[in-house]
Order: sequence, then structure tokens, then C-alpha cells
Amino acid sequence: MNEISIYNETTTDFPYEDIIKAVINKAFEIERLENASCSIIIVNNDYIHELNKTYRGIDKETDVISFALEDDKKCYIPNEIRLLGDIYISLDKAKQQANDYRHSIERELCFLAVHGLYHLLGYDHTNKEEEKIMFAKQEEVLKAYGITRK
Repeated sequence: MNEISIYNETTTDFPYEDIIKAVINKAFEIERLENASCSIIIVNNDYIHELNKTYRGIDKETDVISFALEDDKKCYIPNEIRLLGDIYISLDKAKQQANDYRHSIERELCFLAVHGLYHLLGYDHTNKEEEKIMFAKQEEVLKAYGITRK
């Protein structure tokens, strides 16, 4: 059984937990992941800015940062749950991007969560080939769940 934990570290009401969990579960299903676990932490721009500066050396806010627990080996806890890692999402940045891209905050949060998950799974977008693969996977998940740009 897969486990997705969502923690809202902002002072803003966050009614998106169920949809994000459902979309991440869809990604787990598509990727055939069983007994996997990840955490999604909702933060503000100041918090993610500090993470970005500390861990990536980039002195500005970003929309999502993933901290994978796996490198070459899979990480399991004793009851055989695969620990993928943590995904931090800036709610402030998600709201701004939803407005900029003219789609719902729900769609943006789901996109960022799936994007973060694929980083946990080892995908990246540092070149056009990698980007094409990763973004196709993300869109497959969102489309399968019915999340489209509106």
C-alpha cells in the first residue's frame, strides 16, 4: 500500500489534499509503484527561498523542490515501504503561476506535485531529451486523472 503525507506549513487554508493524493496515487499506479511513500510539504515563498538558497545555492524562491532519499539503491524501512523522499511546494508561487498560466490553482498544485514526484523517481529536465521524457510522463498522469490546462 502506498502512503502519501501532506503537511501544510502555511497559515492559509489548504483544501487540495485529496486531489493531490489522488493524482500522486495515479502516478504510482502508472509507474507500477507499490509500497511507496512520499511527503508533500506546502510552504510559503520565504521558506522555499531559504531551501533553494541553502541546498541549491540559488538565492530566490522557486515553485517546487524535491529531496530524494534514493540514489543508486532503493530506500526501504523495515516493513518494506519504499521511502521516495520529500516534495516542497510553494503555495505562493503556485498561486502566482496558476494566474500567469491562466489555469486553476488545483491544476498547478497537481502539476507541481507530480513534477516533484518524478524528480524523486530520478527524472530530470537538464536537457531537451530528459525534459521531453519527464514532461510526457507528467502530462500522462495529469491527463489520466482528468487534470488539464483550462
